[in-house]
Amino acid sequence: MIEDVKKDHFIRSFLDSLYIEKGLSQNTVSSYKNDITSFVAWLNKKNIDELKATPIDINNYISYLFNNGLKSSSINRKISSIKHFYLFLLKKKIINNSPADETSTPKQEKYLPTSMSEDEVECLLSSPKSSSKIERRDKAMIEILYATGMRISELVNLKLTDIDFNRSVLKVLGKGSKERLVPYGEKASEAMSIYLKDRKKSECKYVFLSNRGLKITRGAFWQRIKIYIKRENLKSSISPHTLRHAFATHLLNRGADLRSVQILLGHSDLSTTQIYTHIAKKRLGEILKKHHPRG
Repeated sequence: MIEDVKKDHFIRSFLDSLYIEKGLSQNTVSSYKNDITSFVAWLNKKNIDELKATPIDINNYISYLFNNGLKSSSINRKISSIKHFYLFLLKKKIINNSPADETSTPKQEKYLPTSMSEDEVECLLSSPKSSSKIERRDKAMIEILYATGMRISELVNLKLTDIDFNRSVLKVLGKGSKERLVPYGEKASEAMSIYLKDRKKSECKYVFLSNRGLKITRGAFWQRIKIYIKRENLKSSISPHTLRHAFATHLLNRGADLRSVQILLGHSDLSTTQIYTHIAKKRLGEILKKHHPRG
């Protein structure tokens, strides 16, 4: 029992270091926690002490993940979490060698995120009814998502003090607690003005509130999005994150440069943004075939 408490303490200390020392967001730390606890649970079933795990044990775990149908991208993330965990134990001199040092990551399949056409976005944006208070809030949230390319977590955590109404600019707190300034357009500004007139006077510092006057959750907003998808008979693969993809793709389709889109999205690496060029090129190819006389 004492040994179990010690091991739990190692995991908690590791997660605390990610949050306090590295400044990672709670969502990212939660992902690390899920990855490590799943790995440790698998080891325990095999009667393997995680402090004595070998490279063979880790490779067997990776094989187990593949056999359970996990994608390469998910497995790579889990390997990264395991490597960071053992590196932490090594630095704390709890172990002498990391069993994950030589673990290689599987080749990641190319993944193109689901996007939406401009007509589909327009359809979604037009769905909330102006006669309904809750739908006026939803309208403002959807407009801001599409106008800025924000992540859902960034949207629900947006504070009133983060908005510069005079310049129509938002201060967004992204991954790794990195701040960026993102402008928003006239349509989003109009929807926000209407919503803020409705918004209850509340001590809550967050912009978008639930019916109870508390910060709206990601899950609650997703349930609202599903109402409009069903109402407009839009494709079921659409999610709140799809609007972020649409934001990037539509900017590139209309001539924006990749570096500007990278800054707006808050990507630390340009290669992450480059995925959208594939979607933009595909779209341009479709336009050429449809409209060119010899397409």
